[in-house]
Amino acid sequence: MRVSGLFALLVASVAAGAAFAPKAFAQDALAQNGAATFNAQCKSCHTVTAANSPAGPGLKGVVGRKVAGAPGYAYSKALSGKGGVWTDASLDAYLSNPAAFAPGGKMFTRVGDARARAAVIAWLKTQK
Repeated sequence: MRVSGLFALLVASVAAGAAFAPKAFAQDALAQNGAATFNAQCKSCHTVTAANSPAGPGLKGVVGRKVAGAPGYAYSKALSGKGGVWTDASLDAYLSNPAAFAPGGKMFTRVGDARARAAVIAWLKTQK
């Protein structure tokens, strides 16, 4: 391969990597914002460990986990009866309006801003 061919290959490789870098950077920034929102609004009742607190279940690995599925936490009947697993969409609905998602549930704090909810969910996905 000639030098010009190597240069073209190098330029194409760098360009391809750069095309993916902004998305990865945006996800990292979103998750960092989620950590800040979690610490401001959620941390008083929840941990991001496997341990539950008296006020709420531990949220380590919550994305993909069965709804009301943290071992040892006494969930409300409302949330226990929901079924399914925590997905981006179900977490968004729950964080948006817990009382509408599971009427009679224990959670009372909501994350009203859609961007803040997306950030919290992105951050929770990193807590495995």
